Amino acid sequence: MMADAVNALSHPDWEKLNMSDATKKRLWAGLDLGGTKMLAKAYNAKFEELGRKRVKTAAQEGAKAGLQRIGDTIETALEKADKDTESLAGIGVGCPGPIDLEKGVLIEAANLGWTKVKIRDALQERFNCPVYLLNDVDAGVYGEYRFGAGKGAHCVKGIFTGTGVGGGCVYDGKIILSKNGTCMEVGHVQVDPDGPLCGCGRYGCLEAVSSRLAISAAVAQAAYRGQAPHLLETAGTDIAQIRSGVLASSIKNGDKVVEQIIRDAARNIGLAVAGIVNLLAPDVIVLGGGLVEAMPDLFVEEVRTAARGRVMDSYVDAFTVAAAELADDAGVLGCAAWAEKNVGG
Repeated sequence: MMADAVNALSHPDWEKLNMSDATKKRLWAGLDLGGTKMLAKAYNAKFEELGRKRVKTAAQEGAKAGLQRIGDTIETALEKADKDTESLAGIGVGCPGPIDLEKGVLIEAANLGWTKVKIRDALQERFNCPVYLLNDVDAGVYGEYRFGAGKGAHCVKGIFTGTGVGGGCVYDGKIILSKNGTCMEVGHVQVDPDGPLCGCGRYGCLEAVSSRLAISAAVAQAAYRGQAPHLLETAGTDIAQIRSGVLASSIKNGDKVVEQIIRDAARNIGLAVAGIVNLLAPDVIVLGGGLVEAMPDLFVEEVRTAARGRVMDSYVDAFTVAAAELADDAGVLGCAAWAEKNVGG
């Protein structure tokens, strides 16, 4: 059984769900589950937004309360769309962590403190429609493939830079998955054998040199040394205060060392992209995340230049690098569209 279909079809009570009725209804819901917030949206058959609801995740309340909150958030989005639960053809949920696709279980979400959460079973029982789980980065890449910067491409590789560096890939309309779940861990591709220690315990991973956390640490040191006066004045040396917008403002106001640090980080992403191009020959590389949203031209330029200088000659003009277009909507839209694909929309 294909991995992109098993997480609903193996439900023990699946025969109770009328699939022909579901596909006729053509109302789809997506939910993006994050460490601090969750966002639900309801869409019609053309994936036009009908209703939405954003709430705090409140992970400290525990997984049981979290499941109730997920269901309530989806239901509120439907109410704002002036639709009832009977109208739903399917639900997609993007999760921040490893997933058991066959069982529809969120295995672990470190930022939430949740383990072995049976999201699919809970939502299918509540809404009586098929539910599909997806890693949140895979959902974002699929959203960009269906509706954004990678629309219509044969192969889209997405790289999303935030606290870490996440990746996903859509090949011929299907998300590339491992036997047990997500893969494409581009953040842990080694780009510098002598580089800094990564959170995974290895050295020189892309995440260790190109994530926002790594960049913030480097520019905080520069600010402390007096090399980034605007940054020092606006954010000090507190890494928690050095967000993507602060970095963009720092560059705009003349902190040259900050610009160089960010260009170096983007160039390392380009090194990883070159290896991916030689391996998969994607036609589109989509760059996303807060850093890219704040400085799209800088990132696209550096990644493209670095990658083109290191791929095989036959691939130099065979791919494009583009900034993601859907921002926060990529994940929730990708989840809903993934549900539609699996139901057979």
